Amino acid sequence: MLPCFTKQILGVDCPGCGLQRSLLFLIKGEFVSAFLMYPAIYPMLLLFGFLGLNKIYSFKHSNTITITLMVSTVGFILTNYILKFI
Repeated sequence: MLPCFTKQILGVDCPGCGLQRSLLFLIKGEFVSAFLMYPAIYPMLLLFGFLGLNKIYSFKHSNTITITLMVSTVGFILTNYILKFI
């Protein structure tokens, strides 16, 4: 695993801390552990999956769907980041 430079230098978790371990849990098939490690993993995968499909197939409301998925992903990331400090 790559070390988190923000945590090493500043001693504080960054908003992306846990993403690598969450992806590793997904590869192993441990879906609940992946969510518990980094809750934004599933909205992020949906966003990237939709963006990939949108390159192949044209969707009618692709801009609205993309913006909704982006906002939900950022919301999950920020909520997770704030809850780490509580």
